[in-house]
Amino acid sequence: MIAAIAVIAVVVLVGVWVAGLRNSFVTQEENVASAWSQVENVYQRRADLIPNLVATVKGYATHEQETLEGVVNARARATQITVDPDKIDAESLNRFQEAQGELGAALGRLLAVSENYPELKANEQFLQLQAQLEGTENRIAVERKKFNETVRAYNVSVRKFPGNIAAMIFGFDTKPYFEAAAGAEQAPKVEF
Repeated sequence: MIAAIAVIAVVVLVGVWVAGLRNSFVTQEENVASAWSQVENVYQRRADLIPNLVATVKGYATHEQETLEGVVNARARATQITVDPDKIDAESLNRFQEAQGELGAALGRLLAVSENYPELKANEQFLQLQAQLEGTENRIAVERKKFNETVRAYNVSVRKFPGNIAAMIFGFDTKPYFEAAAGAEQAPKVEF
């Protein structure tokens, strides 16, 4: 009788422990999804600033149609790429990052064009948009860092023993990090 009670107690304790691990994985996976949503929010903020920036530049730089169209097209491509937070994988993150990189490069060309137009550089709206864009780029960096920290905590939990066994049983896999694009170690040269 005592042996049966001991076995039942051990089974219950193991069950509670496994349930706690699973709940921990669920919580951490939700944290990853939440962090990803913040990354998307700041990228959307940048995308929302672009039409105003293009409209402002268009008023001054009428001969820069190709550059303006490049920014508009890059924005369209970037806003079409989405990543499902429940199914974040390296391939979808790479596609997202590639589209955002193209948009960043197009914005860099647009801002470089502004150098040719002194009246544009002195325009209050352009200066405000430029400052907002700079602030948004800083927010993007902060949110990407938070996302990677959240993914790291989740991945450690999923990979550490004995949690890795429970993770495997319940189907929790590691998540990819948001990595720097190729060539990102070279700072872009944009002069204002």
